[in-house]
Amino acid sequence: MSNRDTPQHLLAIVGMPGSGKSEAAAFFASHGIPILRFGDQVEIGLQEKGLPLTPENERQYRENLRQELGMAAMAIKIVPRIEQLINDHKPSVVVLDGLYSWDEFELLRERFPNIKLMSIIADREVRYDRLASRSHRPLTHAEAQERDIAEIKNIEKGGPIAFADINILNNGPLADLQKRLQQILKDISV
Repeated sequence: MSNRDTPQHLLAIVGMPGSGKSEAAAFFASHGIPILRFGDQVEIGLQEKGLPLTPENERQYRENLRQELGMAAMAIKIVPRIEQLINDHKPSVVVLDGLYSWDEFELLRERFPNIKLMSIIADREVRYDRLASRSHRPLTHAEAQERDIAEIKNIEKGGPIAFADINILNNGPLADLQKRLQQILKDISV
């Protein structure tokens, strides 16, 4: 695939659980930008194995996949979907929701040199409250903390967050996040 066959902007959203990654992805999707979710790979894998979608099964699947394919496992799985989207639709912007590890970032950066990282950060208690109140797979504070620790220790999630090209502090209402995302959208639109 030549450089002219890649999107002008490949934006990978990174952040801890409850930071606002899915809200950011939904914002971009509402503006017609194609979104590919790293988490879809986990959900697809669990469905194929006939396992229920639970926080523990998700964590175990992610860790098993990384033991099998290395820390870039999720990126290895999503690259064909990125390439198919680019080949089929030639979008100028593609958003990746939920990049996890440094190895995933390096693999994607090698394949797509124009990738940018957008980190969404929120205070831990704010994130835990959001996770407890969400309708889809809510987590208790204890489960959220356990997931944080697992993602930091086992998935090396801190590197991409620290290395982000764009950082958004998201402790406030959704409208504040959307205002910041609107500016980013304006900056990347052609």
